[in-house]
Amino acid sequence: MKMKNLSALTALVALMATGCGKAGKSSKGVPNDGQLHGVSAASKYTMTRPPGMVYIPPGTFHMGPSDEDVNFAYTARNKQISINGFWMDATEITNNEYRQFVQWVRDSIGATLLQYGKEVDGTFQVDWKKAKTIKWDDKATIEKIDQLILSPENRVFGKKEIDPSKLIYHSEVFELKEAAKRENAGRPRSQFITKKNVPIYPDTLVWIRDFSYSYNEPMTKRYFVHPAFGNYPVVGVNWKQARAFCEWRTHYLNSFLESKKRPTESDFRLPTEAEWEYAARGGRSQSMFPWGNYYLRNRKGCLLANFKPGRGNYPEDGAFYTARADAYWPNDFGLYCMAGNVSEWTSSLYYEGAYNFQHDMNPDIRFDANDDDPPRMKRKVIRGGSWKDVGFFLQTSTRSYEYMDTAKSYIGFRCVIDLPAMQKKR
Repeated sequence: MKMKNLSALTALVALMATGCGKAGKSSKGVPNDGQLHGVSAASKYTMTRPPGMVYIPPGTFHMGPSDEDVNFAYTARNKQISINGFWMDATEITNNEYRQFVQWVRDSIGATLLQYGKEVDGTFQVDWKKAKTIKWDDKATIEKIDQLILSPENRVFGKKEIDPSKLIYHSEVFELKEAAKRENAGRPRSQFITKKNVPIYPDTLVWIRDFSYSYNEPMTKRYFVHPAFGNYPVVGVNWKQARAFCEWRTHYLNSFLESKKRPTESDFRLPTEAEWEYAARGGRSQSMFPWGNYYLRNRKGCLLANFKPGRGNYPEDGAFYTARADAYWPNDFGLYCMAGNVSEWTSSLYYEGAYNFQHDMNPDIRFDANDDDPPRMKRKVIRGGSWKDVGFFLQTSTRSYEYMDTAKSYIGFRCVIDLPAMQKKR
């Protein structure tokens, strides 16, 4: 009896293997000839060239000081490391670009309040065709979205305006690092999904808060909202908001690709500290600055970045505060303002001895602190120096930090994405 069952099972397996049909191509376009051909993840794939980004090729460099450690802090030991290729924004994220994020969140919340969409699996899906028709200056519309409007006691001359604190982005992140730990093997996927609500409007009061006994009210009133500053780097954005922007940018691109039935792309993210330094050097492994050694001026005496020259001659470099994100000359990778203008957030945790134990291949140290964690665990590496810093902070190896929930008038960011180089047609 057992032999008969075994024979029947063998015949069934053979029947499944032959496919019960003539040799040819399967429904996926793979020849059914018993040979290994492979199955593509998509029938047709064309990589989307990220607009405004440049490709940083893989390479090796010496991370750490290219000159003396003038602070004697020993927080950046010289170490040879290798970095994989990636795409990086040629400029810091501008006010115009961040405003697109703010308006998307505003329209999303407005469309939800107006019920422009439908429930799908317990989640409200916005109808973006209707969302784009919302008239934000219409009195009838404002009355329907009263939850988004400033309360009467917070209005100036009774003007009904959107409350910036109500512009909240719902973040959902799958923590791959946690899921990869051996002790977490077999645990439900849901335990590694972090859900947070992130207020995303920039803190415009930083221009006043950062400088005691200094008149900077015009920048508070105009910098983020006036079109004259549209191509200037966004500031007043903390680390959480910068990461939320990267998540939204990923969602925004992939939603479009899905609508066109095309494969989704990798995630936008903040660069690691090592990636940032490698990109800033522009292929110059032992140079002090993105443009080389040793000076902050070129042969004609022109300053090469936006910083604090001398003892405080702020306008000498051509900009009193920030400058356009594409100001000055780019480095050899085509990246603008990798020194000066605004310091930039990275994804890396600031730890004094990190260089001593990080891997020499794509080094990275991360920690997503909770609100109740000690301040020391909330420090994130910032790089590049800013318009209010002296020349030392413009060096590609200079490390500094700021707390992840703190916004400043001199800190911005740029994104990276893990995509291969564009292949040239032959």
